[in-house]
Amino acid sequence: MSSIYDKYEAVIGLEIHAQLQTKSKAFAADSTEFGVTPNTNVSPITLGHPGTLPRLNEKVVEYAVRLGSAVKANITYENQFARKNYFYADLPKGYQITQDKTPICTGGYITIFPHTDNEKKINITRIHIEEDAGKSMHDQDPFNTLIDLNRAGVPLVEIVSEPEIRSSEEAYAYIAEIRKLVRYIGICDGNMEEGSLRVDANISVMPKGSKTFGTRAEVKNMNSLRNVQRAIDFEIKRQIELIESGGTVEQETRSFDAVKGITFSLRSKEMAHDYRYFPEPDLQPVFVEQDYIAKVKNSLPPLPNELYTKFTQELGLSDYDASIIIEDKDIALFFNELIELTNNFKAAANWINGAVKSFLNENALHITDFPLQPKHIAQIITLIEENKISNSLANQKLFPTLIENPEKTAEELAQENNWLQESDDDALLQYVEEAIAKYPEKVEEYKNGKKGLIGLFMGEVMKLSKGKADPKLANKLVREKLEQ
Repeated sequence: MSSIYDKYEAVIGLEIHAQLQTKSKAFAADSTEFGVTPNTNVSPITLGHPGTLPRLNEKVVEYAVRLGSAVKANITYENQFARKNYFYADLPKGYQITQDKTPICTGGYITIFPHTDNEKKINITRIHIEEDAGKSMHDQDPFNTLIDLNRAGVPLVEIVSEPEIRSSEEAYAYIAEIRKLVRYIGICDGNMEEGSLRVDANISVMPKGSKTFGTRAEVKNMNSLRNVQRAIDFEIKRQIELIESGGTVEQETRSFDAVKGITFSLRSKEMAHDYRYFPEPDLQPVFVEQDYIAKVKNSLPPLPNELYTKFTQELGLSDYDASIIIEDKDIALFFNELIELTNNFKAAANWINGAVKSFLNENALHITDFPLQPKHIAQIITLIEENKISNSLANQKLFPTLIENPEKTAEELAQENNWLQESDDDALLQYVEEAIAKYPEKVEEYKNGKKGLIGLFMGEVMKLSKGKADPKLANKLVREKLEQ
């Protein structure tokens, strides 16, 4: 049964502000360190004192070009800066240095739901450089708003999408892909909770099949992927119900209350020209040459989709294995190094997605803090392939012992601890005979058709050999003995 909501489709455009991981601010030498005492990462330039002059941080340009190259955007040759004038308590200069008519990147795209039937390209309108404002805190004091200007002047790139997103699920996927990408190319940590990745969503609805967009509302202050999705779902529903009841959607700026799950009005929306942009007189244009773009592009690490293609098409990994591995840049690069040391790609993926990730999760560690190198995992895989140790012994004993002794090789530890498998027929046959002799009644049941009992005898052989028996050979001997 159709409802009023089925008559409409949403039109969503996202503006993502990514805080760049530079050591100093966009136009001043102040530190960008997060979490320090309020109002300590400031200077006369940050505070907008008369007579101070901004100076562009070259790293900001490099990071913007990195992002533009990664999304296949066009890089602007002549970049001019502008002042965006508006009054707000945490904007000490009374204006924000940004780019207006010459964004450093235009075009490009992000692919959402890649490698699936729902794959879709979301085009990017522009990416421009600007500086951040300070931070207002309304919940620290019952009577006053407190201002922390540490964030003022921290460099940002703003990524503006075309209004091609049609649902909260697509918006979620788009932001997740952007976050993964900026982490891969090392320009932003993507931490939404700390505000280093912030999202504004422009949302409108229109009757299905219409070519005319409805009036949009902009929703700000969303600090997680899930909250972006919740805010969009609420706003779509609110606008449809408003239109259906005879009302009109107002162009306004709204915020999202994560506790109540609703959006609420902050202020009526100013049009862009109300900001009174004009050229920044204290900054010269920046010219980005093709040689520079090529140099930056060549410095990029492998990107997520490139690695996915390599892992699935060249290595033959499943979509599941490849997708999990590329989710984290450092794990993907660790795995990429591992596969240079072994040809058993499936085993390599199993170790990364299994034992390695379990250890990291249990110990709250990142792969960069992992005590083992890719060569250690390759050594374990080789020992298993050569039937020198069993997979279970490798997981349960060798792997944790190697973590404690990373200065040794896997084979050295296996020898020291007497873990190398016994593949000597005579020695194994003795264990097999003992195991079978222990369960005479089960031997009869096996011979009468209960072939599943092979596991019982194998378990006993492994116990008697203290896990050192070659499972394949032991299994062969057990079967031969039982079939006699």
